[in-house]
Amino acid sequence: MASDLIVIGGGIVGLSTAWQLLKAHPGLAVTVLEKETEVARHQSGHNSGVIHAGVYYQPGSLKARFCKEGVEATIAFSREHGIAFEQCGKLLVATGEDERERMIALHARCLENGLDATLLDRAALRALEPNIEGVGAIRVPTTGIADYPAIARRMAEEIARLGGEVRTGVEVVGISESANDVRVELAAANGVGEHLTARHLVACGGLMADRLARFCGIAADFSIVPFRGEYFRLPSHLDGIVSHLIYPIPDPALPFLGVHLTRMIGGYVTVGPNAVLAFAREGYRFGDVSARDLAAMARFGGFWRLIGRNLGPACNEMWSSLSRRRYLALCRRYCPSLELDDLQPYPAGVRAQAVAADGTMIHDFLIRETARSLHVCNAPSPAATSAIPIGRHLVARAGDLFGLGA
Repeated sequence: MASDLIVIGGGIVGLSTAWQLLKAHPGLAVTVLEKETEVARHQSGHNSGVIHAGVYYQPGSLKARFCKEGVEATIAFSREHGIAFEQCGKLLVATGEDERERMIALHARCLENGLDATLLDRAALRALEPNIEGVGAIRVPTTGIADYPAIARRMAEEIARLGGEVRTGVEVVGISESANDVRVELAAANGVGEHLTARHLVACGGLMADRLARFCGIAADFSIVPFRGEYFRLPSHLDGIVSHLIYPIPDPALPFLGVHLTRMIGGYVTVGPNAVLAFAREGYRFGDVSARDLAAMARFGGFWRLIGRNLGPACNEMWSSLSRRRYLALCRRYCPSLELDDLQPYPAGVRAQAVAADGTMIHDFLIRETARSLHVCNAPSPAATSAIPIGRHLVARAGDLFGLGA
């Protein structure tokens, strides 16, 4: 039976969208397609678990707006459904005089974005965090931690409760549109292919977003470049080493770079991530290599322009990947008591970074559309924090574009 609307992607953005579509339009036949055997298997389940307050983002951008709304929405959803969360706050630490000016500018950005943010001197920092060294810090109390995989699983349950369907283990290999419907081709199972039809489609494909967009004829002026974020976990005797999340003062041009200490919902502390080029879109280990993904990067001129502009930072990140001592040195800038043996293995994540043809990284959300499909082409951090307002935005746009409920 044909669906009214297919959502591609069982990550937290796709699930949020499908859940809110069913809430806004009761009786709508909605099907979510996820190629893995479980939801939230990629970016939604391999991230730092942080509820981001929206410190870095350009005032007025979708990122800034969605993030601010997302903090409250994530906490409200977690509270309503009994999912663990904690607003432990965040400290952005300046480790030297060279970072003090950037810290002051970043504090001004916080205030522009309407955040509760306080500048701390060295003494105030040490009073809050005795194990952290720095000349000063910005304290942002609204930042927290959440269990995003649990949130995604609960959204999937809500979709089923509202009459929708979440199908796992089905990979989309083609999409075609006609005047009346959208046809979705699925990978063959046991040698038998399958296709589904729907009146409309919303694609939230994350690491595969550009490929899904190409199926629908959306211009090839951007591509997804995967970056692996590698983490370590601190041993259990260091679970109480910090009471806040500890972040460095970032480079404004590359705000997602910078190793930090993160308290996790499980009660332990992680260190990371770095950001190294992955050799596969789902390359969670250094040795994971996809010839198809490498060829796609090599063919895309924007990739080479990106590397040319950021060769120095890229080399530094690769150095931290290859050398645990280098990684430790980054951590010890603000947490000098850490030792090499404290860096214990922990799963990596992969970030889907949309890159424009001119080699610039697309930092804001990128949403494209056709007559019958809506595509989230870039959902950068803080997409997990912002998943509910992103879904709300997509539901409103789908209502206008597709005439839902009319």
